[in-house]
Amino acid sequence: MSPTTSDSLAATMIVADGIVVVDKPAGLTSHTVVARIRKLAGTRKVGHAGTLDPMATGVLVVGLNRATRLLGHLQLADKSYDATILLGASTSTDDREGEIVTTASVEALASVTVEGIEAAVAGFRGEISQVPSKVSAIKVDGKRAYERVRAGEEVALKARTVTVSRYDVVDVRPGPSGIEVDVSVDCSSGTYIRALARDLGTELGVGGHLTMLRRTRVGTFGMSTAHTLEELAESFSYLPIAEVAADTFPRYDADAEQAAAIRTGRPLPGLKLAAGQTAMFDPMGTFLALYEPHGPLAKPTAVFVS
Repeated sequence: MSPTTSDSLAATMIVADGIVVVDKPAGLTSHTVVARIRKLAGTRKVGHAGTLDPMATGVLVVGLNRATRLLGHLQLADKSYDATILLGASTSTDDREGEIVTTASVEALASVTVEGIEAAVAGFRGEISQVPSKVSAIKVDGKRAYERVRAGEEVALKARTVTVSRYDVVDVRPGPSGIEVDVSVDCSSGTYIRALARDLGTELGVGGHLTMLRRTRVGTFGMSTAHTLEELAESFSYLPIAEVAADTFPRYDADAEQAAAIRTGRPLPGLKLAAGQTAMFDPMGTFLALYEPHGPLAKPTAVFVS
């Protein structure tokens, strides 16, 4: 996909339908990043997919204008992360921002080997049952789990099934405060890397928590198309909605009569589309809608023009 750019002087004049891939910095919430993009893009219609915690960095997929509606249809379930786990202590939040709950003895840490770490990590690959971190955004009786924890409440979350397709140990570094383990993870949506850190420490009997998290991919969007907020302020770059749709879904180029029907969301009889959603374009190359097959008809799942 080729990004469209605008220099900073014109950035506030942009009214576009597209996707911005942001390299989120540490210390900012995803909501704050969206607010920054609103200002740079000159539009209030901005939304994001896949929240990142303030301590995390990396890929945050942001939609502009009509592309905010496209976010829910994109294939964003698979994600990749680079992370650092500190073995030797567990925390109240399963990451470095929480209070230390337990610490391992010098003898216990000395018994942890690289081979032992590798073997423990292997047990968390594939389809696994994972209890999310207590400070996750999961709602418990209508209230976010992390809000309940901050209010001093005890939270018990149910285990859920997630898929970890890759969980590789990249480096192991013994240090004065514990053993640092760099890992790379490919996983399904809903997987908590903090929980992987916590559970690895539990498996090894020494406790563990996350000290660094960087998301490197969300679906097909990776670091190669990501831009920092500073870079976007200097030269605003986004992926036009038509390019994103064409790269994500099968493409159908409608004739003028079909395009007129698609613009108003009418079913198309006799049009055989592939299973799943197809991106529909008019003769000028404008992205119009997503359609899918329903028996002898092709029906819209979302229309992006009026």
